[in-house]
Amino acid sequence: MATAEETGGAEAQPWAEVTPDAARRLLMAAVEAFAERGYHATTTRDIAGRAGMSPAALYIHYKTKEELLHRISRIGHEKALEILRTAARREGTATERLADAVSSFVRWHAGGRTVARVVQYELDSLGPDARAEIIALRRKVDAEVRGIIEDGVATGEFAVPDVRGTTLAVLSLCIDVARWFSLDGPRTPDEVGALYADLVLRMVGAGK
Repeated sequence: MATAEETGGAEAQPWAEVTPDAARRLLMAAVEAFAERGYHATTTRDIAGRAGMSPAALYIHYKTKEELLHRISRIGHEKALEILRTAARREGTATERLADAVSSFVRWHAGGRTVARVVQYELDSLGPDARAEIIALRRKVDAEVRGIIEDGVATGEFAVPDVRGTTLAVLSLCIDVARWFSLDGPRTPDEVGALYADLVLRMVGAGK
C-alpha cells in the first residue's frame, strides 16, 4: 500500500490542484488500489472504501473508474514533463542538463514509486481517446531528453551514434526505478538519482 510520503509528498504527488477534498481523497485511494491490485482487479467499491466514502459518493466526482486512472495518468505525466523541461531549459552545458534531468526524473520515480508505477505501467488500461492524450504527453517527455542529447552531440560533449535509441534507453532506465525501488533498500532516492545520472553520462560518452 502507498505511504503518506508517496501519495502526499510535494515532489511525488502534485495532488494539491485536485479539488474538492473528496475528489483528492478518491484520487489518492485509486492510486493505492491500482498499485496494489492492478487496474482491472480494482473495483469502484475498493476505491471508495479506501477513501472512507460510499460507492455512490465516488460517482459525484468521477463518472467511471477509467476517468480516475486518466486523471492520475495525466497529472503524473504533466509532472514528469515539468521535471524534465525544467532541467532541459536551465543554464549550463548539455552534460550538466542531462545529469540534472536524469537525477530529478529518477528521484521522482523513486520517491513516488507507487504512483509512478500506476502512471507508467497502466497506459494500456485507458480507452483510445485518453490513451492518445497520454501518448502525446509521453512524446513531449521523450522530446525533452532527446533535445538535451542532441545538444550534447552538436557541441561534441556526447558520442551518440543513435540519438533516438539512446533516448529510449535513458528513459527506460529511469522509469524502471519505480518497479524495484524500496525505502528499505540501501540507497535513498537522491543517491539513486546521482548514481543513474553518472551511469547515463557514461552511456552517452560524456567527458571522453
